[in-house]
Amino acid sequence: MSAMGGDRLAGMVAIPGGRFRMGADDGYPEEAPAHLVEVDGFHIDAHAVTNAQFAAFVAATGHVTTAEIPPNPADYPGARPDMLFAGSLVFKKTRGPVDTRDWSQWWELRPQANWRQPYGPGSSIANMDDHPVVQVSHYDATAYAAWAGKALPSEAEWEYAARGGLDGATYAWGDVFRPGGKHMANTWQGKFPHQNLKEDGWEATAPVGSFPPNGHGLFDMIGNVWEWTDDWFQPGHAADAAKACCIPKNPRGPASGTLDPAAPIPQRVLKGGSFLCAPSYCQRYRPAARHAESIDTSTCHIGFRCVVRG
Repeated sequence: MSAMGGDRLAGMVAIPGGRFRMGADDGYPEEAPAHLVEVDGFHIDAHAVTNAQFAAFVAATGHVTTAEIPPNPADYPGARPDMLFAGSLVFKKTRGPVDTRDWSQWWELRPQANWRQPYGPGSSIANMDDHPVVQVSHYDATAYAAWAGKALPSEAEWEYAARGGLDGATYAWGDVFRPGGKHMANTWQGKFPHQNLKEDGWEATAPVGSFPPNGHGLFDMIGNVWEWTDDWFQPGHAADAAKACCIPKNPRGPASGTLDPAAPIPQRVLKGGSFLCAPSYCQRYRPAARHAESIDTSTCHIGFRCVVRG
């Protein structure tokens, strides 16, 4: 079933094709090597898909998200039976400083956490129609995109759009994180994960468009919520991509998901960082930054936006 009525390009921004330097050599290891790529022109949503937009999709299709379905034990051999419930990952601030190498200190698999109640029973999205939808897996994002007559962006398309025409800049707006002391994105201020000073005005997600757009007129390409892409993850960009002899055009990730014994569920690439990215812990609020996420995973800080090609 496709989206009803309207122009599917409404609310989208045209991105002209071109070349840019993808990745970074001075960031996290998985961002290297920096290399030139070329992409064709495309349209991309001006902002992440909102709660209101996702609600319209659910109303039209009856879609049930991954977080609302109890996991099949056959898909998770060795998992504890008491952990196989419908729910999702929720962030919880710690009471004080903790070892930031142990993410289990601030993430909790919470029953009945889903897109309608992102933090579990007692939470809701009332009066949050214009916030980005969260608690959506890659399956859910792909289903929405198909209904809307769109697709999820490739990692290259997403990064090219996020850079806003500033090829090689550290951030989507330039090389200074807070130009003139101004917050340009919804990120974490304070000591992660126990102290959030909320200097940017937000504890968690912010309404889309709360911060200045980048050079292409796109909002929240950095911070607010991580965004799904449609590329399978690999730990670093392909070495061949860095060769001077050839500039890859419309590059994509590996042909299939990485079946790493430490990550048995295939992983796609997330981009953009979120409201939980902090200078003291996760400096992934940059276009070059990338993160692996299992395709069945949903959390309170992952959303998505769509593209139309051609």
